Amino acid sequence: MGQYTQGTLDSTHQDVQDLRMNPVLHTDRLTLTPSQETDLDITIEMFTDPEVLRYAGGPMSEDKIRSGMSNWTRRGGEGGCIGIWCAALTDTGEKLGTGALLPMPIDDKDTDYDLLVPGQMPDGDIEIGYFLKRSAWGNGYATEICRRLVRFAFEESPLVEVVATFEPSNEASRKVLEKSGFVDHGMRWCYAEESPDYRIAKAEWLAAGER
Repeated sequence: MGQYTQGTLDSTHQDVQDLRMNPVLHTDRLTLTPSQETDLDITIEMFTDPEVLRYAGGPMSEDKIRSGMSNWTRRGGEGGCIGIWCAALTDTGEKLGTGALLPMPIDDKDTDYDLLVPGQMPDGDIEIGYFLKRSAWGNGYATEICRRLVRFAFEESPLVEVVATFEPSNEASRKVLEKSGFVDHGMRWCYAEESPDYRIAKAEWLAAGER
């Protein structure tokens, strides 16, 4: 999505079954709601736009998008803490794009949505991702989404680390991650290729006073 080891879970966190989470999230300007079939409209608008998917494999056909919605509405983890959110302006309801916390693929090119099982945290790294429709670019929304999802991950899930990657030439995504507190760890193998390795740890996030 935009641009997810057992080692990234907090062993001191209360049992996942005891978590009580609200997957509808709010920022100063946005409401992030778990992705639904009714979000097909914004998904088609974004994923048929060559510029939006310039660094993510290129535009998709409407038929492929429609068939993909059943995966893109899946949620895993107790309380639905792993999945995709639709981001909309709170005051008008206008849909702007999506943000996601998803299992990062290693030797595959695409996310394995079968790993999203209610009540279960996937093994492996959890990555953050985001897409915005073109008319929403340049307003800081991607950083706002990213920061809110990191906060959600560290305050309301057992995750102690969130990772991210992007096409090396995608400077806009690099800047969003750096503004959101992610640290450059060099390169790593994911999506079946060598890619930038950006990470944010819960301990570092807490130390920085990001709450």
